[in-house]
Amino acid sequence: MKSVFRKELFITSAILLIVFVFSGCAINLNKESSPESIESDCCKSEKISKYDPLKKIDLWKSENGTLLRGANIYQRRAYLKIDGPNYMGPGPVGHPYTQEDFNSLSKLGANYVHISHPGLFTEKPPYKVDIDIQNNLDKLVNMIDKANMFAVIAFRTGPGRSEFTFFADEAGDWFEKEMIDDSVWKNKVAQDAWAKMWQYTAKRYKNKNNVVGYHLMVEPNSNEILDIWEPEEFYKKYRNTLYDWNQFYPKISSSIREVDSSTPVLVGGLSYSSLEWFSYIKPIKDKNTVYVVHQYEPIAYTHQSSKGKFGYPGKMDLDFDGKKDGFDKNWLNGFLKNISMFKKKHNALVAITEFGIHRWSPGASEFIKNQIELFEKNGFNHAIWMWHSSWKPQKENDAFDFQNGPKYKNHKKISNKLADVIIKYWQKNSIRPK
Repeated sequence: MKSVFRKELFITSAILLIVFVFSGCAINLNKESSPESIESDCCKSEKISKYDPLKKIDLWKSENGTLLRGANIYQRRAYLKIDGPNYMGPGPVGHPYTQEDFNSLSKLGANYVHISHPGLFTEKPPYKVDIDIQNNLDKLVNMIDKANMFAVIAFRTGPGRSEFTFFADEAGDWFEKEMIDDSVWKNKVAQDAWAKMWQYTAKRYKNKNNVVGYHLMVEPNSNEILDIWEPEEFYKKYRNTLYDWNQFYPKISSSIREVDSSTPVLVGGLSYSSLEWFSYIKPIKDKNTVYVVHQYEPIAYTHQSSKGKFGYPGKMDLDFDGKKDGFDKNWLNGFLKNISMFKKKHNALVAITEFGIHRWSPGASEFIKNQIELFEKNGFNHAIWMWHSSWKPQKENDAFDFQNGPKYKNHKKISNKLADVIIKYWQKNSIRPK
């Protein structure tokens, strides 16, 4: 900001920040954008003080410690022919969330919601704003704001990318193969449309006080489309092609920065933002960029069926060499070191925007506890997968609903150790949007 008052009050503001953080007081964030915006009335903010000491990017700086702890919500487009009239809810996307859903999350201590949502532009050309999708996102952002939580907008889909890219191996089961659209990785026009979509989105939400991040694409996966799972092999063949996320995402970021210079941009790597591919992200010069990891490893443990036998701590074949390895906090510490190494090498901001576990996995509470301990030791913000809506028709689709406890057949909220661990950390939150 160019305010003289801000320079003169710098020392005082810094002192106030320390006092507010440690007293658990709410802190408003800087409104750094120009007053001109195409946002609708539903997305205007209140109680924004330009003299507050904390900027949105400060929430993501590890030197400030972990400041954002919360959960993902997930919505996709509804399709009558595969979902029926009730399963996904009455709107264009589902499952629907209510104000009480967010109020309940906030009351437990969470101060941050990662909105995993369809992009605002259509998936098929001509790529244009989908008003129904836009209205739904407006509603979510405002409900989260009313619940006094921060929000990150994350786009799962958009021009040349449908939700079914995440379920490609299930094609022919509950949806037709033709519903998969991965053309964004071969179509420059679609990639350019992603940049335009995000520029439009940034114009709309840049002055929204509780929106503290734009997650450009949830889990980029061009390598899966090519059936390449080794980073070295992928980049040897496809570096600087349309398949290369490192040439794609900077263009999206640049388009955002043309209209919004300050809201943090969040970027994950290929292979669904897995840690194994994290170090292959090529950082850009923008200082308001946060690099993110989705941490579900080892998948055989975190995604096991209710009849699975893997436990934590225990032993597993973690190196895929036919030998069992120690699977405990020491393994986690070593595995997660790659995140800290990336941070140090590039002087980068880092966050864990997805992690989670099937609630019945043996030792789940200890596994999640050990992970969060390591996240917080490094000052990383984190969002668990996921916070479920109260929409009844989908309540049994609850493998990641930690509130329902470890018994597979239970689909109601009960007291349990996994929930206790997560809520304990949420209750450390001291910063709110207002």
